[in-house]
Amino acid sequence: MAAAADRTVPDVIAPGLGVLFVGINPGLWSAATGWHFARPGNRFWPALHRGGFTPRQLHPSEQGLLPGLGLGITNMVARASARADELTVDELVAGAEILTGKVARYRPAWVAVVGVTAYRIGFARPKAGFGPQPEPLAGSRLWVLPNPSGLNAHFTPETLGTAFGELRAAVAAD
Repeated sequence: MAAAADRTVPDVIAPGLGVLFVGINPGLWSAATGWHFARPGNRFWPALHRGGFTPRQLHPSEQGLLPGLGLGITNMVARASARADELTVDELVAGAEILTGKVARYRPAWVAVVGVTAYRIGFARPKAGFGPQPEPLAGSRLWVLPNPSGLNAHFTPETLGTAFGELRAAVAAD
């Protein structure tokens, strides 16, 4: 795993997606496999299914199916690390700028940042909360979701599924 430090994971992205999910940065397990949210115990894939975005729970190796469902994944910061708290403020701010450029280029209807602290720091929105954000990102509607990492004990698989479901309902209402 240590050899995966500082590696990147390719984006799963296409023009005109319904939702572009934005992780904080790849973990070492993801960098080693090349799959987003790949670490066993990460709750992204179960939350995506519980929230109604996928017809069944996908395995991280099936991430290539997402664009066919109108979904994509990228990260605020490209480099892998063991923990998101290893990232610097400068990396998060630079990552927010890069993300803004990707959103302008690919034009998803919604951008869902998966991690409120990274969003607050990267976009200089210290009081931002979960859910819809008042300001768009490069013309796309913006939503902040809880971090699905197993380290985030504040959210259970059920409450994560509910949070993802709220976004799904907003997407369906558009």
